[in-house]
Amino acid sequence: MFYNKLYIGTALCLLMSTTAAFAADTSIDARIAALEAKIKNLETTSIQNAAPPSNAMSVFNPSMNIILNGRYGYFSKDQDGIPGFQIGEEGMRGDRGISVGESELNFGANVDDKIYAALTAAIVSEDGEDIIELEEAYIQSLGLPYGVTLTGGRLFPTFGYLNEKHKHTDDFVDRPLPYRAYLNGGFSDDGVQAAIVLPTDFYSEIGGGVFRGRGFPAASEGNDAGLFTAYARIGGDIGVGHAWRLGGSYLHAKSNHDGREDEEFAFTGKDDIYGIDAKYTYSPNGNNKEQELTLQAEYLFRREKGVYDDGAVAAKFNSNTSGFYTQAVYKFMTQWRVGYRYAFLDAAKTPADFVGTALDSEGHDPQTHSLMAEYDTSEFGRFRLQYNYDLTYDKPDNQIILQYTVSFGAHGAHGF
Repeated sequence: MFYNKLYIGTALCLLMSTTAAFAADTSIDARIAALEAKIKNLETTSIQNAAPPSNAMSVFNPSMNIILNGRYGYFSKDQDGIPGFQIGEEGMRGDRGISVGESELNFGANVDDKIYAALTAAIVSEDGEDIIELEEAYIQSLGLPYGVTLTGGRLFPTFGYLNEKHKHTDDFVDRPLPYRAYLNGGFSDDGVQAAIVLPTDFYSEIGGGVFRGRGFPAASEGNDAGLFTAYARIGGDIGVGHAWRLGGSYLHAKSNHDGREDEEFAFTGKDDIYGIDAKYTYSPNGNNKEQELTLQAEYLFRREKGVYDDGAVAAKFNSNTSGFYTQAVYKFMTQWRVGYRYAFLDAAKTPADFVGTALDSEGHDPQTHSLMAEYDTSEFGRFRLQYNYDLTYDKPDNQIILQYTVSFGAHGAHGF
């Protein structure tokens, strides 16, 4: 009873004081305006003092992310490279034993309402030394009309499905054979790229770029551009649980070593690479956190024409080769995935001048079978076990690779 009386008395006092105050003021509208101004000021102060969401991009605080990789590799055969193909350093199969793989430092932010900027630095081990490589350093337009996006600087050119993606987002430990042979596993370059999202009912995009050609699959010198790309892709949803994407790509690369002696097997000439890629996903009721089936495939065709020089032999080389991979990955529980991938390369017939060299396919078409099992501690931590039955050479190489990948810090979402 006492508390009820207290509450009633307090309410009456507040009501009386409020009534008196408003009665003393002949301008109620002025009071209301003042109160609205105070509320607006409090809201503004609250927003300014609030901590931004962890996944937000801030003009003054760029998102920062670190990717760590580690692995153990067992290989039953002492062999590397891909017979019949000249490949780059990143196209090799990887280290034996325990090793810290490539680690990444990622930075990105909106500079203002018109420019986004990003930088990716990779820490890698080469010849027993840890070095820092600049993989990406680009600016990108925001809000241009007609669905246009311009990107300039160092970037991963859009070609096929995998090249523009960071390797830590892949479904398997290593890149498939065609990417290793033709694209050095995946390459970045300095240049400008344009993309246009077309105004259609389904997703459709076209684009292309002009690049310096600073490294494999190009090796351009001088003032002229050494690598050109073009692509087109479409995609969409079928109902709630189905999504698909189809793409076509073209790449033209020029190599001109001009007698440089820092290459064991130098190539002077040009490559034209054509690619087709496809991806399909199914998740029951559209909930891919619980279950998801992903089917993915790419086909690459390369026309290579020029001169190879290994210091002892310099001879013309004109060949057409092709390769493909196809894979299926199934998430059967929230934190578990399994997958299978088959990759194949159709090697060219070896010219007489190159018998016994790296360009000698020995009458064999490289291929690999890969099995993968993955456990995700969360969206930021992953452990992966992979087995490769590698038929790159005529005798099989049994490969077992255990990998961990962790990510911490703010990192933008990856595309479909």
